[in-house]
Amino acid sequence: MTTTSPLHFVTLLGSLRKASFNAAVARALPEIAPEGIAITPLGSIGTFPHYSQDVQEEGFPAPVLTMAQQIATADAVVIVTPEYNYSVPGVLKNAIDWLSRVSPQPLAGKPVALVTASPGMIGGARAQYHLRQSLVFLDAYVLNRPEAMIGQVTGKVDAQTLELSDVATREFLARQLDALAALARTLSPRAIT
Repeated sequence: MTTTSPLHFVTLLGSLRKASFNAAVARALPEIAPEGIAITPLGSIGTFPHYSQDVQEEGFPAPVLTMAQQIATADAVVIVTPEYNYSVPGVLKNAIDWLSRVSPQPLAGKPVALVTASPGMIGGARAQYHLRQSLVFLDAYVLNRPEAMIGQVTGKVDAQTLELSDVATREFLARQLDALAALARTLSPRAIT
């Protein structure tokens, strides 16, 4: 892989709501990605059962193994999530708990960018910081800058089409994807020529 080789990112969505603002942000990423970056969504984490070691001992659920494989083969992951009660949504924490049990661990050594969006002013910052703690434990490489915390998201998503319509936000997210690509190319063993 050279620094101009195409990259493949996957998006992990932390919301299940049909009219989710965060889903609108995640759907926009493939459109705004810089040249040479393809982005595809992972399946819904709503298909994962509640984590239990008893369930795990019976065998990993197919959706967990499928997502783990998709993450393992991707060059990077973008997690897009709302903030619930000053933290991450339970469904996202559950997915991370399941993925953390898969061996080899799919998030270990993986470049990850975080995007949080909220109707509030600080854009889900507290959720993002809690999520960082879990990802540090999993040995993921979380992109430090630019941080994407989209505040007052209700004014940035078209209410009719549910599309991310704010130009400045789209441009900022494109810059974050560019930084994630640089991190992925730095970390990838395939980047050595």
